[in-house]
Amino acid sequence: MNTSLSPELTPAAAPTLPHPSGPASRWWGLPLLRAMRADYLGFVTRLQREHGDLTRMRLGYEDAWDLLSPELVREALVTHAEHLVRWERGIEVFEQVFGQSVLVTEHATWQRQRRMLMPAFAPKRVAGYAQLMTDAAQAALDAAVPPGQAEALVAMDGLWSGVAMDVILRTLFGESAQDDARDAAWATQILSAMAFSDMFLPFSLPDWLPLPGKAAKRRALRLLRGLVQRHIDQRHAQAREPAPRTDLLQMLLDLRDEATGEALSPQEVFDQCMVSFQAGHETSATALLWWSRLMAEHPEAAQRAQAEVDAALRGRVPGPQDMAQLPWLTATLKEAMRLYPPVAAVMSRRTTAPITLGGVAVPRGALLRITPWVLHRDARWFAEPERFRPERFMDGAPEIPRGAFMPFGLGPRVCIGQHFAMLEMQLLAAMLLQRYTLQVPEGAAPLRPQLHVTLRPGQPVQLLLSQRA
Repeated sequence: MNTSLSPELTPAAAPTLPHPSGPASRWWGLPLLRAMRADYLGFVTRLQREHGDLTRMRLGYEDAWDLLSPELVREALVTHAEHLVRWERGIEVFEQVFGQSVLVTEHATWQRQRRMLMPAFAPKRVAGYAQLMTDAAQAALDAAVPPGQAEALVAMDGLWSGVAMDVILRTLFGESAQDDARDAAWATQILSAMAFSDMFLPFSLPDWLPLPGKAAKRRALRLLRGLVQRHIDQRHAQAREPAPRTDLLQMLLDLRDEATGEALSPQEVFDQCMVSFQAGHETSATALLWWSRLMAEHPEAAQRAQAEVDAALRGRVPGPQDMAQLPWLTATLKEAMRLYPPVAAVMSRRTTAPITLGGVAVPRGALLRITPWVLHRDARWFAEPERFRPERFMDGAPEIPRGAFMPFGLGPRVCIGQHFAMLEMQLLAAMLLQRYTLQVPEGAAPLRPQLHVTLRPGQPVQLLLSQRA
């Protein structure tokens, strides 16, 4: 008796989804974690080269996936945004400094905070901060080369860090003090280094323990919290003064939820101020630091930017209305952030439901990791990716796939301060080029990137600044 089924009755084979490749996870992935901690960017670069754009590995109890193409990044951060939350360990680390701020919160709380804060960072509102930015930069840049000297060897780390912190102090509180700027800049860098180190630990040890770095962390937290609280207390004490205030602190105090009429709580105002120090200072200072070294290494690009600045500004202080006339300068800043993205790695998300990425089934609870450093240096999207080529960002250049260049992130949680950061960098870069030509000192070593929360040079950056005629 023939028992074979006729073709129309043969059960259809279940479709087989592809499986991602990944390195062997021996000993619960401890050797992989050790390699990541030693050189995270090098590790992920090798990971893509050896295993492709979508990889999977076991790291302790984590099911970790790396997304290393623009398509995968868009699919995760945009298409499946509603099924993702921030990585819990990262939130635990950031919460120690930033409390329940928009950088940390999730779900309805985050949506409410983001909705309320968006008007404060809209392009038109940000343009109103421009004079505060240029006021902060003018004195510091004028003094970078001492009066009477034609040139000087300048520590660019300190210059940009001080200027960016002064910008934040003026923008947040409407005033500045050099001691505050110097101390707050030190505190944010200490907290950034400690936060990145903590990311590789399963839990944070109490700050009161006598362990390396804990004393510096305690001091940095006391300093920043005290600075913020002092300004908030002063503002409340001045509440009855008739003169209107236009700084960011006053805006935070005045915000009301359009849906409920509710204000930010006192703790939320405090936490948003704390975030502004880290996000608004260190990322901009770091981007300008890499940019200035690259411009010194590429004098033709710098001369073209100076000619553009001179023609557009004719010696006056720049404003937001001038930025459209500075496309090459803007392109040099974007190219610096492509090569050295301030946030170069560890954009992590947790899946809250099963999703599909690149045709591959990703289970609920997976840890998704995105590394802009690798995306920005992929030859498929950027020809000669190791070279400084600002023309990539000029009109007429080949289109860059969305997700291949993401210095401010992507999707609903894209950096709320991206317009603020770009305007600040454009204004400050233009003001530096108005005053000085930049040279790399003879014998200076190539810079080695060092990853904390932001990507900083591994050694101090000194440049020879020469007064322009």
